[in-house]
Amino acid sequence: MSTAAAFAVAPAPAGQPRHLAASASAPATPIRAVVAQARPSASAPRSWTLAGALGAAAAALVLSGRRHSRRTGAGRAGRAARAAKARKILYREDGRKSLLRGIDKLADTIAVTLGPRGRNVLLDKGEFSAPQIVNDGVTIAKEIELEDNVENTGVMLIRQAAAKTNDVAGDGTTTATILARAMVKSGMKQLVGGANPVQIKTGMEKATQFVVEEIKKHSVEVGEKDSQRILQVAAISAGGDEEAGRMISDAMMKVGGSGVISLEESQSTDTEVELTEGMSLDKGYVSPYLCLDASNPESRQWEASNPMVLVTDQKISMAQQELIPILTVAKQASRPLLIVADTIEKEVLATLIVNKLRGIVDCCAIQAPGFGDNRKAILQDIALVTGATYLTDDLGRKLESIQAEDFGMARRIVVKKDSTTIVADAPKEALEERCAQLRGQIEDTKSDYTKEQLQKRLAKLVGGVALIKVGATTETELKDKKLRLEDAINATKAAVDEGIVPGGGVALLYASRKLDGMDLGNFDQNVGKD
Repeated sequence: MSTAAAFAVAPAPAGQPRHLAASASAPATPIRAVVAQARPSASAPRSWTLAGALGAAAAALVLSGRRHSRRTGAGRAGRAARAAKARKILYREDGRKSLLRGIDKLADTIAVTLGPRGRNVLLDKGEFSAPQIVNDGVTIAKEIELEDNVENTGVMLIRQAAAKTNDVAGDGTTTATILARAMVKSGMKQLVGGANPVQIKTGMEKATQFVVEEIKKHSVEVGEKDSQRILQVAAISAGGDEEAGRMISDAMMKVGGSGVISLEESQSTDTEVELTEGMSLDKGYVSPYLCLDASNPESRQWEASNPMVLVTDQKISMAQQELIPILTVAKQASRPLLIVADTIEKEVLATLIVNKLRGIVDCCAIQAPGFGDNRKAILQDIALVTGATYLTDDLGRKLESIQAEDFGMARRIVVKKDSTTIVADAPKEALEERCAQLRGQIEDTKSDYTKEQLQKRLAKLVGGVALIKVGATTETELKDKKLRLEDAINATKAAVDEGIVPGGGVALLYASRKLDGMDLGNFDQNVGKD
């Protein structure tokens, strides 16, 4: 079989770049209802269901359909169809009350998980999946969909607050949901009295900034070697599980604050910590379609065991000449493939996705981290850790001449939206030599920026990866345990990075007392502050 026949290349009209079929053509049927009516399908990822549904053409199509209905016998049928899809418009108090009902339903469900005495929520995952026991606010928020569109809009607003908190801090999503609900309800009460909503919002923003600064003043630093405090933080975040806290504390002691702690499902019922050399990168996948997994539709990450690794500072822009030779080597080896490159052009990305979705090659791609000379240095570090040949334009190596020995390898790679973890058996002598070289450069450099970049590179090389293998007797228990450990790890990292404050709302209570004496000079802003 020829090379061209073995792989799928994304088709495209002459003179136009190639794209995925899902985004290349517009639907033939006129779009009459654009937003809010749409609901996520069972097969499509929730965040992509409205992709391509919005456009300027939709409004024009609705108008032309309306004019056409006056001139033809199909007018009555058209009006009946539009009436069935008619949108409900609510103003002022009616709209606010409907939004608040949705917010209350979401917040009341999540609030039961708050604090050391918090209860669990049982999620029905459908006929073909086991139910899931959850104690995490953002996980519950993602599962709640209401039949009433306006109420569901309220759910989505608060869900965004929980999701943002999870992205930034990794924990505290239940608290964020409850605080968001309280601020919305209090603000709506003031609107009934005739307060200016814009000034109320300004007052709330100023008060929030003040409270954050007050909390920072009273935070206590947690050293990455302070095992007792790390254990306490982890145990509290894991729902009072001291065993989980001890595991995370041990893992943090082994890898330090610059290392990475990751989770993996164990094949046994025991949970254990395993220290592995590896490195973490602050770049994620170039397309979420590369994470789609038929066996796990909810997956938002690419995981591979014993993958091949290609490292280059070149731009991959030609599918047939550059990408196909790379895929050919991976296909012949029957192994997953990670591509780390300067840039992946659209045509190449489309071809990569097509081959991934058709099961020809299990592949993923990330953009090289860093910028300029620092990017080249990081790529050299990745090549060192994986044993790959660093394919660079500086040495005249072209991707068309790729050979099997140019690929590196890793024991395990996990690629997420914004990060990549590579677990590999790096050559010990070469790694020690590179680390010694970096330490010497750190001592010699006088530039603070350069020193910071060198320290980050060194941390990635020496930090390593602590792998916690989570075990349980049932699938339901396993998922619950894994979620708790994930929250505890995130809370521990946040504590080391930013410190800790008294819990149970005490820090917020103290800050609010100081807030009482602050005057913003505007009545409505003071209302928002309160």
